[in-house]
Order: sequence, then C-alpha cells, then structure tokens
Amino acid sequence: MAESWPELVYRNLKEAGITQMAYVPDAGHSQLIKLFEADPEVEAVSLTTEEEGVAMLGGAWLGGAKGVLLMQSSGVGNCINMLALIQECRMPFLCLVTMRGEWGEFNPWQCPMGQSAEAALRGAGVYVQRVEQGDDVPETVRAASLLAFNSNRPVAVVIAQRILGIKNFSK
Repeated sequence: MAESWPELVYRNLKEAGITQMAYVPDAGHSQLIKLFEADPEVEAVSLTTEEEGVAMLGGAWLGGAKGVLLMQSSGVGNCINMLALIQECRMPFLCLVTMRGEWGEFNPWQCPMGQSAEAALRGAGVYVQRVEQGDDVPETVRAASLLAFNSNRPVAVVIAQRILGIKNFSK
C-alpha cells in the first residue's frame, strides 16, 4: 500500500533532522501530528497559540536542533509580529500551513485570514511555497526544509484546502 502524503512528509522531515515539532491542534495535520507524537526522538509540543511556536523553533535552532511548526491559515495572523525575531536573527524557520477559507469552506470566520495568509507571510519576509496536489506535498516539504535550513531563511509550505477536502461539521 502506498504511503499517504502525511507519512511521506513525516519521513522527509525526519531525514531533514527535525527533532522538535510545534503545533496547534488541527484536523488537517492530525495524521502528521500523530506520527510525530509517537516518535520518541521528536519533542512534539501542543501550543495554545501559534506565535509560541515561532519562539520555540528559534530557541530550538539556538540550541542546535531543527524544528517545524504546523498550523492552519487562521494562525498565520497570530505569528506576524513574532516573525520579526526570525528575520532579525536570520534563523531558519519551517512551517506547514493547512489552508482554510477557500475550497468549499463552511465557516465564514475562516475566510478573511484564508484569503490573506500567503500575502501576510510574504509581507513578513517568509518564502511561500503553495501546494495544490497531494502528491506534490512531500517533495515540496523536502525542498522547503532544504531552503530553510541551508540558507537560514523562513519558509512556509501552504497546503491548499482542496488537498484536505471540504470540512463539514454540521453532520
């Protein structure tokens, strides 16, 4: 049986040397979160807000470790001010953003940040690599991790909501 894109992403991140993973619980990342939480070599930290993850990954890098932040597009706005830390200190930063507010969204509160997440990240100096097809996620994450950790740059992989499917909590 072929591996799912979250399983391939997990393997690519492990090969990249990721030993810390920060996240705000998210259904779109649930399989990837479970894989990291089950790994005794990775410190998986559930956050109360996404900007905590920016600081955590900065501290991880200063301590010689590599990390990744998993969040939804709604959390991008919470990180903008903290991303100045990454820019000013020229730290590598890797985050995976599952999109909301686009493909068949049922929750109108997700739409404003969903429509502006990529522009907000770019405005904060983050390299954005958007993925529209599930098969492209693993290789894009691999390339993004190389860019982030080889050049000390902030990189976000934006995973289109279409890949995750339409959420419907009314049923």
